[in-house]
Amino acid sequence: MFTVVREMPVNAKHEALVVGLFDKQPPFNGMVAEWNEKLNGQLLELFKEGDLSAKKKHVSKVHTLGQTNVKRLYFVGLGKESELTFDALREVFGKLFKTLKGVKWTEVAVALDTFTTERIDVNDAAHALAEAFALATYQFAGYKQKSNEPEKKIEHIIVYTEADKEEAEASLLVGSVYGKATNSARTLVNTPSNLLKATDLADYAVELAKKYDFEYEILEKEEMEKLGMGAFLAVNQGSSEPPKMIVLKYQGKETWNHVIGLVGKGVTFDTGGYSIKPKDGIVGMKTDMAGAAAVLGAMEIIGELRPEQNVVAVIPATDNMISGEAFKPDDVITSMSGKTIEVTNTDAEGRLILADAITYAKHHGANYLIDVATLTGGVIVALGVHTTGAMTNNEALFEQVLEASAETGEFIWRLPITEKDKERVRNSPIADLNNSPGREGHAIMGGAFLAEFAEDTPWVHLDIAGTSVTSKEHDLGPAGATGVMVRTLATFIERFD
Repeated sequence: MFTVVREMPVNAKHEALVVGLFDKQPPFNGMVAEWNEKLNGQLLELFKEGDLSAKKKHVSKVHTLGQTNVKRLYFVGLGKESELTFDALREVFGKLFKTLKGVKWTEVAVALDTFTTERIDVNDAAHALAEAFALATYQFAGYKQKSNEPEKKIEHIIVYTEADKEEAEASLLVGSVYGKATNSARTLVNTPSNLLKATDLADYAVELAKKYDFEYEILEKEEMEKLGMGAFLAVNQGSSEPPKMIVLKYQGKETWNHVIGLVGKGVTFDTGGYSIKPKDGIVGMKTDMAGAAAVLGAMEIIGELRPEQNVVAVIPATDNMISGEAFKPDDVITSMSGKTIEVTNTDAEGRLILADAITYAKHHGANYLIDVATLTGGVIVALGVHTTGAMTNNEALFEQVLEASAETGEFIWRLPITEKDKERVRNSPIADLNNSPGREGHAIMGGAFLAEFAEDTPWVHLDIAGTSVTSKEHDLGPAGATGVMVRTLATFIERFD
């Protein structure tokens, strides 16, 4: 996919060469100045006329008309050098590859050094390039009948840089791994629920484990009954599909300690149960397993890059259906932890399956917990569709998650859990906990409920209900699943101390 070359040969032939253009005076130097001379100063004239622009994300195409061995020059606007960030550069590359979609040639060259600044070195630029290429060119295949016409697309990128070749290659690999794993999560979330049941999700996890030599465990219903996973099993009661408790273990240290537990909500379809969703709200509920997809995507990155960390991933997988056997409002169930729960809303099912999954992650030795879930519509009301809601019981752990999210451009915002919130979750007159104490602060109630099962274990909750899908195409992908939190989780694990 990527080939790093130290210097661009004078006679190198390319269909297209991509060059970064900063907003500065004089506008051209280095390689760009050389190209301007080759083209008899015409690039400078185009710049003065406004046909070339350094405005951020603006892509200009210049045909060289046989004057050079490169047929086309693509100038990518980067804005002011002092204002360019890694996140912005990734989006710039995303816009570039969106622009190149549908070209009739399969190779492109990139002058990577023209995209660097004092803050963004070649390795950062290489990571951003590879990650953006994977993310921006992703398409869910879907199920329409396919044309016999072969699709043309970019298959090979030659990267020119004067920097260390091996370091640039390593950064391209990491960026590519991050992008591809995010796309894996996107595909899982985009898949219809009749084609991705709990068993299918478990099979996918087993394939991942075999590929990357993870330990794995798939608990069946009978084993869950013996372990007392009453909260998880209650959600599955109405389904004809068996539940699966999926466990993947990666040991990157000599001893199994300082274990990071990743817990992902795996509701493959959510009707709401007897607290049934309205007709508009039920469409799209195939995406209610985006938390599970995020965890599996992060495990893919872990498998590829092999960080020196210990990680256990726990995914409770089931659908939430309606039948004569389904659980009901007013039921009282007993979780694996022994805590009893009064069910007042069967559509608050995600926190029930996560309760037993969190307990089981601790059973596998998790010393730190991060759960990821499309948990509440309330987080969308509070934070919109571009920000993931977060809650925690541990400042130090949250700060590391926050830093990882900032690095990957997946913005999160912390919501509080107060003593009053804890009291509301504990206000059932007949059980230890109430699974849905009311609409007020709904997102916080979901987090406060999960905190009862994290107990003293350092824990961060990430509610991705608003960020797991998007209704609009963007620079780093199409409409549909976003794969949010795959890269944040992986970056957190890589940096964790």
